[in-house]
Amino acid sequence: MKTAHDLVAIAKSSIKEVALADAAQAIQGADLLLDVREADEYANGHIPGAIHTSRGLLEFKLSNDPNLSARDLKIVLYCKNSGRAALASKSLHEMGYMHVQSIAGGFDAWAQAGNPIAKPEPIVFE
Repeated sequence: MKTAHDLVAIAKSSIKEVALADAAQAIQGADLLLDVREADEYANGHIPGAIHTSRGLLEFKLSNDPNLSARDLKIVLYCKNSGRAALASKSLHEMGYMHVQSIAGGFDAWAQAGNPIAKPEPIVFE
């Protein structure tokens, strides 16, 4: 029986992971930067320009949005430390997306390297 770690290792063997040192350039060249973490993780900080789509709904959201149906979109994905993004990348490849990359080390590596982090402004009710 395979574990979650086994599935991530299998996914990583068949996807393109971009090194952290090359992540900013990959993001700049992407049509879409997707944060596949959970909503609370995204709200606590994310890579500037990232759109939130949790891993559990990714395939459904891409399938149901005509603006995201082009299989030649350049997509960069990330999660906390690259496991969920690897699984998401593999899934998108299986859906026919041709240019999908996952950031090695994920958001944790991005933040630890001192790269910019965006945080939504809290809503204040008066």
